[in-house]
Amino acid sequence: MKPSHYDVAIIGAGMSGLAAGIRLAHFGKRVCIFERHNASGGLNSFYSIAGRKFDVGLHALTNFVGPEVKGTPLTKLLRQLRITRAEFALCPQKRSRIAFRDCGLNFTNDFAVLDAEVRRQFPAEAAGWGKLVDLVRTYNDVALDAQPESARAVVGRYLRDPLLTDMIFCPLMYYGSAQERDMEFGQFVIMFKALFLEGFARPLDGVRVVIRVLLEKYRQAGGERRMKCGVARVIEEGGRVARLVLDDGSEVTAEHVISSAGYPETMRLCEPAKIVEAEQNTGVLSFAETISIFKEAPAAWGWGDDTIVFFNDSERFDYSSARDRVDLRSGVICLPNNFEYGQGALPEGIFRVTCLANYASWAGLPEEEYQAQKCHWFGEIQRSARRFMPPVTDETLSANLLTTDMFTPRTVKKFTGHCNGAIYGAPQKVRDGRTHLANLYLCGTDQGFLGIVGAMLSGISMANFHILQGSANR
Repeated sequence: MKPSHYDVAIIGAGMSGLAAGIRLAHFGKRVCIFERHNASGGLNSFYSIAGRKFDVGLHALTNFVGPEVKGTPLTKLLRQLRITRAEFALCPQKRSRIAFRDCGLNFTNDFAVLDAEVRRQFPAEAAGWGKLVDLVRTYNDVALDAQPESARAVVGRYLRDPLLTDMIFCPLMYYGSAQERDMEFGQFVIMFKALFLEGFARPLDGVRVVIRVLLEKYRQAGGERRMKCGVARVIEEGGRVARLVLDDGSEVTAEHVISSAGYPETMRLCEPAKIVEAEQNTGVLSFAETISIFKEAPAAWGWGDDTIVFFNDSERFDYSSARDRVDLRSGVICLPNNFEYGQGALPEGIFRVTCLANYASWAGLPEEEYQAQKCHWFGEIQRSARRFMPPVTDETLSANLLTTDMFTPRTVKKFTGHCNGAIYGAPQKVRDGRTHLANLYLCGTDQGFLGIVGAMLSGISMANFHILQGSANR
């Protein structure tokens, strides 16, 4: 039987794969997305337990701006995917914090708040801070041919105080760095703009709203999607992808292939496999996250102001692979109830805490020990995070607690396929998306645009740059 043939085959139904598929289908390409799991969204999806839906990945959609602000990543992707702002139903954050031992910085979707905080608490750094912000505003972070440069080195030319430097890096790393202790400067700029110059928002019903909109746009554009149907091998002939072998052994062919699986994962799919290349660029940074569901919103016991809190209690912020199963020194607290929902409200209270975790120490545990370790570390993570919140008694929380859940690096590996459960993929990003095969391109995490908006823009840019632009030039 002759294999199915497509103009474009896309590996993975995450945000970047869906966005690439929508963009290509809009221009009449015959597109099929192949997804190994039964749910779309990739790193930003949701799951159900006993009737409750739990978001994974999404603390907040970054890059949020109001409708009056033009020319930003959010407005670009809405236009390119033909999505209205109303369809995403985004609600802005209230206020977030960077909380270190004896110092905190508040920030909102108005950059003036953070700017004033930095200048007030670090007056000696005001001039350098202003110059750094000016550089970030003017830097071309979307250039696909930009040369990598250490963000620590660049920022060090402007900021001298290690505390302020660490406080600025902490949110940016937790929300978008695959490198230990540093970032590529272009990545730093992308995340600085996404978090500080723009901001946080979320739909009342969470990430499934975004996924539902993308799936409907893709369906309307005529795209095809095969769920529970992963790509097992990418067969090379003459420097090109000749065909894809699916998990069930069947084969498909395509003029172009876009992979959102990640750089090392894609290199391992190739036949012949690029094992050395994969091993040289495999990430090690993974997370564990606890989720607590309460009868009341956290505002009932004084946790009603903060949307997201980035915390650290070390002398220096150390963003590196956890030595223990979980690194309790730093992390991210998310309170989804604390967005400006207008007349709406979440029916229950939610408290999420994310910390760095060690994949190897979780991966090989027998099931009984795995569950026991989850129980132990759940409590440890919660206690670590609560140090940075207004005091509340154990009795108050216990009386309001309905249920809990937790995911570990093992969970990340299972549902994303990322080696080592690396949440943000490979340390070195492939900005132009090109691979050793002429018709195989990367999109998503390892192409270098992170976050939900960044992932979608990655898919769009790869579709535009490699396929639609190439078609127009032929």
